[in-house]
Amino acid sequence: MEQGVSFDLDLIRRYDQSGPRYTSYPTAVEFDESFDEAAYKAACARSNESGRPLSIYFHIPFCDTVCFYCACNKIATKDRSLAPPYLERVYRELEMQSALFDSSRVVEQLHWGGGTPTFLSDDQMIELMEVTRRHFTLAGDDVGEFSIEIDPREADASTVKLLRRIGFNRMSLGVQDFDERVQAAVNRFQTEAQTMTVLEAAIAEGFRSTSIDLIYGLPFQSVESFGKTLERIIEVNPQRLSIFNYAHLPERFKAQRRISEADLPAPEVKLDILQSTIARLTEAGYVYIGMDHFARPDDELALAQQAGTLYRNFQGYSTHADCDLIGIGVTSIGMVDNTYGQNRRELAEYYADLDAGRLPVFRGIELNRDDLIRRDVITRLICHFELDKASVASMWDIAFDDYFADSLAKLKGMEEDGLVRIDADKIRILARGRLLVRNICMAFDAYLAAKTGPIGFSKVI
Repeated sequence: MEQGVSFDLDLIRRYDQSGPRYTSYPTAVEFDESFDEAAYKAACARSNESGRPLSIYFHIPFCDTVCFYCACNKIATKDRSLAPPYLERVYRELEMQSALFDSSRVVEQLHWGGGTPTFLSDDQMIELMEVTRRHFTLAGDDVGEFSIEIDPREADASTVKLLRRIGFNRMSLGVQDFDERVQAAVNRFQTEAQTMTVLEAAIAEGFRSTSIDLIYGLPFQSVESFGKTLERIIEVNPQRLSIFNYAHLPERFKAQRRISEADLPAPEVKLDILQSTIARLTEAGYVYIGMDHFARPDDELALAQQAGTLYRNFQGYSTHADCDLIGIGVTSIGMVDNTYGQNRRELAEYYADLDAGRLPVFRGIELNRDDLIRRDVITRLICHFELDKASVASMWDIAFDDYFADSLAKLKGMEEDGLVRIDADKIRILARGRLLVRNICMAFDAYLAAKTGPIGFSKVI
């Protein structure tokens, strides 16, 4: 696959609309409460016929402090006594979930996200992994991808050593920005030394992948200030970087109301930061994977993209397309067979279901044939920047151009603008269209086509 991305300021301004991130299709806004525990159990039974490997996502919702920019599902608290009752319910859910899946199915992916997973004590993290192994068979370290999100303020070298010992071999670190003025404005005080301590420990302990999260568009950022943070990160050469766009939506996320809009960089400054960041990462040898993600050429994501096996799910880009995903914990989302199912979003409701012996799945969706076809097309485009029409047509027994006549018509303007090339046999996203891949995928989204008015998603850039 041809690599590279082109930055066209005029095009980005014209196409910078709101749209889904496509960690799923259909997106979570289409989930419905008619999908319940019974529907989820039926999906699990069907999935056992496939024998596919498993992936497990654990949501640890607690954070010691709230970062004002955060739009994640979290509970900000300094009360560590909240962890034991939460873990007690997680253990119940693990036991109930394990009963639904054949014991021969191996867990090849495991991810702890948050919140802040290292909000848990060392003993609690050890116990959670032990209970997981009691109920599920985890792949060996040479095969399994076991990752954890790290807040360097809640970890040190001994924490990293422990995490490697209990089985983790990949980590992502939240950094966002080293600039002290920016940190004060978003209530995330994190020294460079804290971050580097964790990174150096990860290398020393043999973690096979480290990923750094940065955010552009935060208060007081400039091309120069953000560039200093980026240069420091490039020096330590992590395998992956995620460069997220800050979406200021104070009407939806209460914590963001603590950020003054007057302090946010102007739209043209945000674009300058993005352009400078792309140029610097490309110069440093990183490959643009898609969306917000960059990776070293020898990283698993880059190799999977080259091989045509890259996938995308609720945790972002993945190398395992063939897993059924089990979501554990409050608000978590699973993907089993041809369904998505989400757990209760409030802690009290999550506890109540499990205490009553019920799985806490409260909404979701069962994908129909059209959903599956469109998900396949969107996944190919967002992961590989191209698709072979004949391959899709053969897989789904359709005449591609007829089936997607409306979608192809929507792409005509994008083709004229040089974002895509549409041939008789392929759709290729060109270098100047890669930053706008969400727009291109939206042309195939049947749910968006049926909507009128605001659609409630973040801006694509």
